[in-house]
Amino acid sequence: MDKGGLAGLTGAMKRDADVIVVGGGLNGPALALALARAGLGVIVIDAQPAQARAEAAFDGRAYALAIASKRLLQAVGVWDRIAGGIQPILQIKASDGRPGEGPAPFFLQFDAAEIEEGPMGFMVEDGALYAALLAAMAETDGLTHIPGAEVVAQEVTETGASVTLKDGRVLTGALIAGCDGRRSGVAERAGIKRMGWDYGQTALVCAVEHDLPHDGTAHQFFMPSGPLAILPLTGNRSSIVWSERTETAAAIAALDDAEFLEVLRPRFGDFLGPIRLAGGRFRYPLNLTLAERYADRRIALVGDAAHGVHPIAGQGLNLGFRDVGALAEVLVDAKRRGEDIGAGDVLARYQDWRRFDATTLALGMDGVNRLFSNDNPVLRGARDLGMGVVGALPGLRRAFIRQAAGIAGTPPKLLRGLAL
Repeated sequence: MDKGGLAGLTGAMKRDADVIVVGGGLNGPALALALARAGLGVIVIDAQPAQARAEAAFDGRAYALAIASKRLLQAVGVWDRIAGGIQPILQIKASDGRPGEGPAPFFLQFDAAEIEEGPMGFMVEDGALYAALLAAMAETDGLTHIPGAEVVAQEVTETGASVTLKDGRVLTGALIAGCDGRRSGVAERAGIKRMGWDYGQTALVCAVEHDLPHDGTAHQFFMPSGPLAILPLTGNRSSIVWSERTETAAAIAALDDAEFLEVLRPRFGDFLGPIRLAGGRFRYPLNLTLAERYADRRIALVGDAAHGVHPIAGQGLNLGFRDVGALAEVLVDAKRRGEDIGAGDVLARYQDWRRFDATTLALGMDGVNRLFSNDNPVLRGARDLGMGVVGALPGLRRAFIRQAAGIAGTPPKLLRGLAL
């Protein structure tokens, strides 16, 4: 055995875990479960007090999970815990629109019946998904969850990596996985810079109750100021992701609930009957932010820490889960081959696998947002015609559905329903 291999084994003997996951939102726990179930030791450091979030009442936040994301959650033992509260997405309708005028005559309609895999996606509430991840972590051997802890420093060496918590504890591992969002402290401390730009838009997020059933249909209205997504939840409820120009969004956010609904109604329309708020209201500034690299020495970035994208297609969490599947597969395979899982060549495999796909999708969503977030009559006519053409071609329409469902190409094993 060479000296490098001996040093790696010596360092491993002293480690608290194989992988230190910084970030306890959704991607971090999913990655930790995937790794721990394959035999790696994992520590998850969560800055938030976990139980409070898990036990909170529904607050209006929800996610559209692609088929591939469902498969990953099944593989890590989470899906059965949320299956009773998910809403299948059976149809997707997308069209141009203006407030108070309804959709344009040309629109896209996707139907789950066009693919063999079942519903195109599934809506799940934030709190329910997080609670399921938390419960699964508590029952998984080799996984330690530390909630309410803040990382204040990190260090990497030839033989390992460590993080220092605010309370003075130092934890060691072979590598650090940064799952800590767009303002990733892991990336910043590693000197990984970011590129991107602001959209001049803010997303207003909430949920509404309505009198009429949504029939599992998701709607995407492309307004001049930004897209409005109406996504089906269980019962007669829908999740709203409403993008507006930043100044307008700030003014709308400042309104009371009744006034907020008065502004929303002309945009929402009356096709589901009267609407009422269900849960809180949130707003998020919209920007594109891409890390210049997804991996560094003993560092790997996952989810928003690597790529923060526009919510126009609801792909942010699905992109993160693709990262989870790819990184878990790379690390587990490397571990079984006896490699140092924090070595640069190992982590380069993860970056090579994910960077092109994530960047391409991020820039694609950026282009769609720019194409549709305006009222230019020439562009409006061209995009309406384009949607009409796609809608009239079954093969092209099916390709769009499979891409959105995350089942096109060859995704990581976990996203194909295969064990590591």
